[in-house]
Amino acid sequence: MDETNHRVAELLHFMGQILEIRGEDAFKIRAYHRAAEEVSRLNRSLRGMSIEEIRAVSGVGEKIAHKIQEILATGTFLELEEMRTGIPPTLLEILNLEGMGPKTVARLWRTMGIESLDDLEKAARGHRIRAIKGFGEKKEEDILKAVQLYRQQGSRMNRLQADRVVACVTAVLPAGSYDVAGSFRRGKSTVGDIDIVTTLPSSIVNPRLRGVGEEMIDGGEKRTSIRCQGQRVDIRFTRPEEYGSMLLYLTGSKDFNIRLREIALSRGLKLNEYGIEDKKEGKMHTFSREEDIFSFLGLDNIPPELREDQGEIPAAFRHQLPNLIGQSDLLGDLHTHSSWSDGRMSLSELARAGETQGYHYLLISDHSATLGITRGLTEERLRKQMQEIEQINRTSPCQLLSGIEVDITGDGGLGLASSVLGDLDLVIASIHSGFKQERDVITRRMITAVANDYVDIIGHPTGRLLGERQPYDLDVVRVIEAAVDTGTALEINASPHRLDLDDPQVREAKRHGVKLSLGTDAHEARELSCMRYGIMVARRGWCEPADLLNTLPGDEIRK
Repeated sequence: MDETNHRVAELLHFMGQILEIRGEDAFKIRAYHRAAEEVSRLNRSLRGMSIEEIRAVSGVGEKIAHKIQEILATGTFLELEEMRTGIPPTLLEILNLEGMGPKTVARLWRTMGIESLDDLEKAARGHRIRAIKGFGEKKEEDILKAVQLYRQQGSRMNRLQADRVVACVTAVLPAGSYDVAGSFRRGKSTVGDIDIVTTLPSSIVNPRLRGVGEEMIDGGEKRTSIRCQGQRVDIRFTRPEEYGSMLLYLTGSKDFNIRLREIALSRGLKLNEYGIEDKKEGKMHTFSREEDIFSFLGLDNIPPELREDQGEIPAAFRHQLPNLIGQSDLLGDLHTHSSWSDGRMSLSELARAGETQGYHYLLISDHSATLGITRGLTEERLRKQMQEIEQINRTSPCQLLSGIEVDITGDGGLGLASSVLGDLDLVIASIHSGFKQERDVITRRMITAVANDYVDIIGHPTGRLLGERQPYDLDVVRVIEAAVDTGTALEINASPHRLDLDDPQVREAKRHGVKLSLGTDAHEARELSCMRYGIMVARRGWCEPADLLNTLPGDEIRK
């Protein structure tokens, strides 16, 4: 999303939440939330748009259009600042907790005087919240879990947020003069501080960085730290001949780096961020490339995504590292939504977008009607959609596969009849409700869906939303074992808000021989590019091309 649009959408949504806390008019609240959603989906930047063009945006009325102009000019708008007066800033942080909406926050504030996370946690631990009508012991447990999750995550970003921070900082660095290191480069699903390695001298970079982000924490000759979009970014300066050593050092996990140093020490060598010191010869070996360090130690080059000390070092000694999946191996995207349900693109637009991506096919997997909020498809509408897909495929280079994302009901059944599911190319089955079921109940529910003859793929299997919702209490190993027996594929949902399955589960599925499926869950054209996040997860899970359905030709998938 365009950075300006992202900021505007955040403030409009925040205004809606403030109005809810204050108990304002429901129509006005909905107007702000709707405008926020529409702005977040805009394909062009609000920056530079006239008031008439802003008013023409769907869901944006005249009053909100002028509020948007205020944001573009000042970074906020007067009504928002007036409305938040009198509300403790610490109270608003509670909105970040899973399951804590504005109405709940307002009720806790007014009835119990809870104004902060600490207040909330103390009240829950003291069993005082259950005294409020409609709350109970289970709600207190959920609140304590949500507080713990929020504090564990701290300032970690999802991949989309991390990309924005990286783009902001690297905009002042010439291409080819830097690499992003750390957990970002290793492809982790969430990212903490950003580490950037550059061969440019600090005398050139530091003046440029003074205009980037909110503050320069410290500026030195070896390292400069800034805060950008609330996140810490460290820029490390190194000489070209030491670049590989520094990049290796700052990329690997703590355990990976310790293991490499142990290997060096066993040979009388000392490995650090500047190179490899041979104490016997009194010589310092420097490396401009990481590959040369691995070779020096007798290892094959280990891809960044594998540098976690999870068996990759012994595999590199044995020349048995996997041939990891890459974007060029993929022939299509196996999870997309069209305007037939809650997507933004028509079927023909999706076909053209898939062609632009270089794909041979896209799976059209709109929601089934049981998921009421998404204008899901009934059997009748699904059959009409299949007819339109057939017509488009007569001329489209990117073929559309007929599918559905059918809802898994509370007992493991499916939201559509077998008579229509059997006529589709692929069926994704996903859980969209009943997230709080007990472990054995929700696991058996999922296994029942896995065993259904018409289910080909289980969508976003654990149901997590990064930073918003914890995974279901699901026994993933049992689900994997069931998928082995049925030949059902498990999805790696590439949405940066999900990345579900995560890499440890992907590796477990691969170990059992379960096929995996990559899908962006795209609702608009730009989200198709999120496939890169799913590929990162697949690579961290040691996936090779043969492990993924997406590498099969469309005809084989149909079979």
